[in-house]
Amino acid sequence: MVKDILSDISSQFSGFSKGQKRIADFILHHYDKAAYMTASKLGRMVSVSESTVVRFANELGYDGYPSMQRALQEMIRNRLTTLQRIEVTRDLIGNGDVLDKVMNMDIERIKHTLEETSRESFQQAVDAIVSAKTIYVIGARSASVLARFITYYFNLMFENVKLVHTTSSSEMFEQIMRMTDQDVMIGISFPRYSKHTVKAFHYATSCGAKVVALTDSYASPIAQSADYVLIARSDMASFVDSFVAPLSLIDALIVAIGVKKRADVSETFEKLERIWDEYEVYEKVEDKQEDGSGDEKKL
Repeated sequence: MVKDILSDISSQFSGFSKGQKRIADFILHHYDKAAYMTASKLGRMVSVSESTVVRFANELGYDGYPSMQRALQEMIRNRLTTLQRIEVTRDLIGNGDVLDKVMNMDIERIKHTLEETSRESFQQAVDAIVSAKTIYVIGARSASVLARFITYYFNLMFENVKLVHTTSSSEMFEQIMRMTDQDVMIGISFPRYSKHTVKAFHYATSCGAKVVALTDSYASPIAQSADYVLIARSDMASFVDSFVAPLSLIDALIVAIGVKKRADVSETFEKLERIWDEYEVYEKVEDKQEDGSGDEKKL
């Protein structure tokens, strides 16, 4: 059920009880903080019981507080400014062990991604990419890191891969203007969503190309234009985008394509190994051991 939770709260405000009005008022004015509070913490913040918070969620039509919380997080995901993200992170982590907290949050994101990603969409995306004449990869701002990662490996596996640069709209469209219905566009976008990626997806769809979206939600603007949607959790509320789960999903995508193109990939890397060795691309590391005198010997 897609709902604008703030509009619902505003429209029903007059019918709430005194305690529920305190909850509603806090959410309306501090939705960025409320979205990441437990029911008990939200109750303490506005001086009501945890059960009152749960009943408030039910009153809005949710089957429990977690459902309402997810709806609130979904609604604000693309609204938070960088400063708001920093404040939310401070509330989430506090003075605790940052390393432990952040890494455990990333572990949970990978678990949720594994549960939420459609195996059917994943396999269909693999098939579409393998059969494409040209593969276009686009990711703006911080997501450009993931786009470059995909492009690096795809260039080793395919002959015609294009990384789309998004410095300006005109530059972007110049790079994708020759797209046809035999091509595939892979787009990566997470909150805050890039307008350039959304525009590129609309154009790819108009050309009849297959479109693969790697994003955080089916409500994402790039998911609306996609043939295949791959969902990966990236909902860290800090100024740092957490791409652990998306990168893990990308790893799986690359490996799945590599398995499907096993013969071609093996031939490519066999040739690359000869080139790397001949032109000394990589530093050779020799194992060493110590003799009885304490001096090291090369094996």
